[in-house]
Amino acid sequence: MLNREKSCQAFDRATGVIPGGVNSPARAFGAVGGSPLFIERGERQYLYDIDGNRLIDYIGSWGPHILGHCHPEVTAAIEAALSCGTSFGAPTERESELAELIADAVPSIEKVRMVNSGTEATMSAIRLARGHTGRNVVVKFAGCYHGHVDSLLVEAGSGALTHGVPSSPGVPEGCTADTLSLRYNDAEQLADTFAKRGDEIAAVILEPVVGNMGCVPPQPGFLEACRELCTKHGALLIFDEVMTGFRVAYGGAQARYSVTPDLTTLGKIVGGGLPVGAYGGRADVMDSISPVGPVYQAGTLSGNPLATASGIATLKTLKATDPYEQLEATTTRLIEGLSDAATSAGLPHQTAQVGSMFTLFFNEEPVTNYDISARNDTERFATYFQGMLERGVYLPCSQFEANFVSVCHTDEDIDATITAAREVLTSIAR
Repeated sequence: MLNREKSCQAFDRATGVIPGGVNSPARAFGAVGGSPLFIERGERQYLYDIDGNRLIDYIGSWGPHILGHCHPEVTAAIEAALSCGTSFGAPTERESELAELIADAVPSIEKVRMVNSGTEATMSAIRLARGHTGRNVVVKFAGCYHGHVDSLLVEAGSGALTHGVPSSPGVPEGCTADTLSLRYNDAEQLADTFAKRGDEIAAVILEPVVGNMGCVPPQPGFLEACRELCTKHGALLIFDEVMTGFRVAYGGAQARYSVTPDLTTLGKIVGGGLPVGAYGGRADVMDSISPVGPVYQAGTLSGNPLATASGIATLKTLKATDPYEQLEATTTRLIEGLSDAATSAGLPHQTAQVGSMFTLFFNEEPVTNYDISARNDTERFATYFQGMLERGVYLPCSQFEANFVSVCHTDEDIDATITAAREVLTSIAR
């Protein structure tokens, strides 16, 4: 049995001063039972908890640790920046260097503004889209999560879906009155919506590869239809690449699928694991932001020295080493092994993979949208999760979250994970 004594004690302590004992619902074990493990440190592809357990990590801090934990280039960059100070509230050259790296890599981005989180990035991009177009209506897709932005917390995925709160108390009706939630991968429904309200729509925002109802790829032609309809009706297309940016390809999902949005939101990897977000796009749109234009957005810690140093080191390493083919091959071998284990156990399942993102769904149907994902067998997933955890494999504690592979995962890690899954899935089927 996995020793959890110290983690249980730490969780009891945390619940006394932190709501639910966690600072983000995605860390809670509400959907799988029990209490979360408390992590002491990360090293390459492993996490070590306060009870001394070593775990093969397929979360990677929800995506940013594509290079693994404590990559020497990244930690050295952070240490060098720290020796000069943590924050100045004034411009630094690192901000420009990181912006240049992002603009060079991401097809849609000519100019970029740094913020402190993915939520800030999407909130700011929505405000910018409305301010630039002079329109109010925003289209999102059910199951796509864009942070806890009031106007976008409608049929959200991720923690909101896991915890049964598709829209949150505390969000006034007026905040969501101009938000339309459609079915992901349904180009016909989007076309009908534009036909009826095209002159009101400021933007369409979506995860080009959904990571917040599990990994759900776009169906052929869907992203192209989004681009075509936005162009035709004068709306802005926003790709939320907080999860996919620099993860599914160096230039993000838009580079992988050759569909260029007007605006892109980023996070996770561009800070190398430190708190960061960014949004960018066409220069004429971005120049609507203060102090050049009238759309206001600000942040004291935006582009702070530690986050930019970490992000620069991460992006430079990714560009120099180009690990994407290796990552995809490793992930493919893993997902094929998991699928084979589930098939051998006679369990209904589906798999999805884009690059180094993947999900094993306990579902009889291919998962292409929120309605289907909502029918996942979450009880079976909870049993699978706990069984894998007992065998030293650390997965997202929700069926509705994507998993991530890092460059540090070895063939031995993949074999151990598949062996653990075979044992767990066989026991579930009995």
